[in-house]
Amino acid sequence: MGAFQYQILDEKGRKRSGVLEGDNARQIRQQLMEKGWMPLSVEEVEGKRPRYSRQSEQGASSKIGQKDHALVTRQLATLLGAGLPVESALATVAEQTERDKVKAIVLGIRSKVVEGYSLADALAEFPQSFNSMYRSTVAAGERSGHLEPVLTRLADYAESQQKFMQVMTQSLTYPILVILISFAVVLVLMTYVVPKIVTVFESTGQTLPLLTRSLISISDFLLSYWWLLTAGVVGAVFGFIIWLRLEENRYRFHRLLLRLPMISRVISGLNTARFSRTLSILNSSGVPILEGMAIAAGVINNLPMRGAINDATARVREGSSIHGALKQSGYFPPMTQNLIASGEASGKLEAMLDKAAEIQERELETKLGILVSVFEPVMILFMGITVLTIVLSIMMPIMEMNSLVGK
Repeated sequence: MGAFQYQILDEKGRKRSGVLEGDNARQIRQQLMEKGWMPLSVEEVEGKRPRYSRQSEQGASSKIGQKDHALVTRQLATLLGAGLPVESALATVAEQTERDKVKAIVLGIRSKVVEGYSLADALAEFPQSFNSMYRSTVAAGERSGHLEPVLTRLADYAESQQKFMQVMTQSLTYPILVILISFAVVLVLMTYVVPKIVTVFESTGQTLPLLTRSLISISDFLLSYWWLLTAGVVGAVFGFIIWLRLEENRYRFHRLLLRLPMISRVISGLNTARFSRTLSILNSSGVPILEGMAIAAGVINNLPMRGAINDATARVREGSSIHGALKQSGYFPPMTQNLIASGEASGKLEAMLDKAAEIQERELETKLGILVSVFEPVMILFMGITVLTIVLSIMMPIMEMNSLVGK
């Protein structure tokens, strides 16, 4: 039995989509026609090669969002803790969700479990939604017979990551809005207000001040070549994206970010927190430390830091301590290194990794708060100077005209 994504026309001719379980597509079509619906498409849910219809309301991606990911994990852990078998728990989670994409993926996992796959192997059919860390942790829980507490820990992890990303998003939303509004105000002044006033000055035939002439030149340039500027910006963005597709270029860019003041600390702290939290949950679930470090390296976005963890894994395999191996890279904060060293010495590595992640996340929130608090007055000052310059360039010829009239 498998899960099938369908799209139909109902009795009123409206397009609808959903998910049903069945042995084959023909059986699903028969069920739909018995309800008086006209099937448009019926396709089996596949994780590695998503086959959702483009017209589907949920889109073509088989990757579920972070919020849905945390909710599914929490529900599954709760149901398993209540004593339900895995396939029954998955069926209940699928029935509970209102999102077709999530329902399709959960039912796809359930169909594999019913066929005899382990939960970890079934999750492997949907790698876009469940990464190697998640699958390895579930596999370790199945091997040890402690799947429910492992899923509970994964749910805690997913929820903490979701909450942390919300804090990051909220911290960055205000500065981005300020930048966009500032540029919009300046653009309106330069392309709408200034040209209207220029016509008044031109009719007088007077010699305009240098500041006014400069402003008029900039305004004329924006009005005449706005399409060229737009094309240049769009081309530069797309060119940069294409340039980053090469791993060696992406490595150079990531290494540059680690050398920039303030930004380097934010990137280092974010990736260190991810590594520490991931390694902690893998270690607590019974995943061997070398395998855990290799998996944890995969959650690191910064390529130089990921390479440093891979190098550290190789040194640990040769007999080095974890904190000593990480110290050689120079990318990880001393606090994290010392906490890991304490955890290795006391046999409480899991707790110390959790503590290191917590400290890094708090420091990151503090640093972002400082950046935002500094950025706000800087942007206000920039806007004030820009608007003052425009107002002065407009007022100077007016004041000169008034002085001539007075004479």
